[in-house]
This record gives sequence, C-alpha cells and structure tokens, in this order.
Amino acid sequence: MRNTKRLSRLLVATLALLVAPWCGAARAEPYDTVVLQALDKVTARVSTVDVEVGTTFRFGTLEIVARTCDKRPPEEPPESAAFLDISEVRPGEAMTDLFHGWMFASSPALSALEHPVYDVWVLDCRNKASTSAQSPGVSPPQ
Repeated sequence: MRNTKRLSRLLVATLALLVAPWCGAARAEPYDTVVLQALDKVTARVSTVDVEVGTTFRFGTLEIVARTCDKRPPEEPPESAAFLDISEVRPGEAMTDLFHGWMFASSPALSALEHPVYDVWVLDCRNKASTSAQSPGVSPPQ
C-alpha cells in the first residue's frame, strides 16, 4: 500500500513537471495608472478618475493612494487589479484607515470599500501614454 501511494505521488509530480512548460501561467503586467470609479451616495455623484501609481487622489473626505496596478495580457481572460490604500480625512480629526488591499475590476464586491457615504472600485489599468490622449482627472458628473 505504501509503495502504491509513493508511486502515485511520483507519477503526479512527473506529469506536473512535464506539463508545466505548456500551461504558461497568466502573468499580469504592471501599469502606471489606475482607472477608478467613485460614487458619493449622498449627492449621487459618480466620477471616473485616472490615478497615477504612487500619487494621492482626494474624493470627498477620502484619500486614495494607488500602490500598484496589474493587468493580464490580452490573450488571457481579462482582469485588472489594483492595490489601494484608502483613508478618511475629516477636518479636526485624526486620519482613519478604511481599506488596504487589492481591488479587482471583474469582481468589485470581492474586496470592496465599506463606507456609508462612498463607494470606490477599479475599472482598468492603463499606461500614462494611453491616458494622455484622454482628458485626465475627473469626468463630469453623470
């Protein structure tokens, strides 16, 4: 019995090593701009913003810092993900950390900002060269 288990494990490991070069894991490519959409639930204002990685963007009382943005190559299933730090800054009060982590464009509810007034989610990742043709900053309210 023991030899059969050992042989099974060896067979599985060998097959994994033989098949691995053809599987080609999906590697996300880093981008320098995160495309976010933000909602103010009180005013119903929706804004689409381009935030450069490493910069801080203010939306209402929120401070959003994009740490990184990765996107799968076109031949893979679409997915954009950004690592964000979101804090709330109110006048006369200490800054409150609200969210630190990855947000995924394909599954916004998977890892979401939980706030009574604001929603923030990732739409896409772009490089600065591709966003320079578009108007940077906040889009007009819808």
